[in-house]
Amino acid sequence: MTKRDLNQNAKYDQEFINIFEEQFIFGNKPINRINILDNINTSELLNKPKRLLELKKEISSIENCNLKDNSNGIILGDGDVNSPIIFIGEAPGLEEERSGKVFQGEVGALLKKMLAAINIKIEDVYLSYSINFRPPEDRKPTAQEIKRYSIFLKKHVSIINPKIIVLMGSTAMEALVGLSSKITHERGKWKEIILNKKTYPIMITFNPSYLIRFPENKKFSWEDLKKIKQKIKDLKIKI
Repeated sequence: MTKRDLNQNAKYDQEFINIFEEQFIFGNKPINRINILDNINTSELLNKPKRLLELKKEISSIENCNLKDNSNGIILGDGDVNSPIIFIGEAPGLEEERSGKVFQGEVGALLKKMLAAINIKIEDVYLSYSINFRPPEDRKPTAQEIKRYSIFLKKHVSIINPKIIVLMGSTAMEALVGLSSKITHERGKWKEIILNKKTYPIMITFNPSYLIRFPENKKFSWEDLKKIKQKIKDLKIKI
């Protein structure tokens, strides 16, 4: 009699399936490790709130901006500023604008469930947007707007200095890595970006708001989340 290998992830995968209401086929391909420069010191950690406040003032002082002129206020980010993971979405919506907080309502609830499926509490990560003002009628930001705000986004990421960056949606992808191709061609692949001489691994995945509109794609987001969980394990990240 031969001994069968047990799938240690079976129970874990089933729990996620129950959340996403889909039947999935799973793969267990290895992920290459990435060496990350992480020379941040204690003084930088303590100065993060101050630096974020300065960035917020810088963005708020932007001129000749249709986004700013038609918005009720700036939304920078929220969560643990010392988290090893940052999740970046597209832009605030109506509920976020009203509350002044990121990822509210149905979108926030789904994101919370997605993170919980890989044993991460939403309050233990840092959340932000590519665009810090709500676009009129929640339209997609233009290429010019994305490029203009990408300068602030890169500063934002450098301040947080995470070990992993997760880009949710095509706007976040275009803003940080300059890719304007279809997200279906880029998601699920580890990429790298260098900011201020530091190398960061990046995972591109779908935005929760997109998954609400097209729930059939949740199975792909689950594949991406499993890769993120594996990267956390590979880099020995505590979260």
